[in-house]
Amino acid sequence: MKHTLIILGLASALFTRSSLQASQPKLKEYPLKICLVSDNKLGSMGKPYKFTHEDQRVELCCKPCLKKFTKEPVKYLKKLEPKKK
Repeated sequence: MKHTLIILGLASALFTRSSLQASQPKLKEYPLKICLVSDNKLGSMGKPYKFTHEDQRVELCCKPCLKKFTKEPVKYLKKLEPKKK
């Protein structure tokens, strides 16, 4: 009986975990080596500040750039769009 409960518990945990992973959107990787806000090289101001905005990973040269980013995210995220020919 104990073995059955353990097996059911493990199966339930695995099912719940896979359901949560399936419902999470795939994050878009950050493709640049510069800060979206300041255009400084990532790492030039210490460890880059990394976070997720909607489904996009974002990296900034420093945490203070986050304030500018949050005021106008659309403006900065346009830098990640493919260039039109």
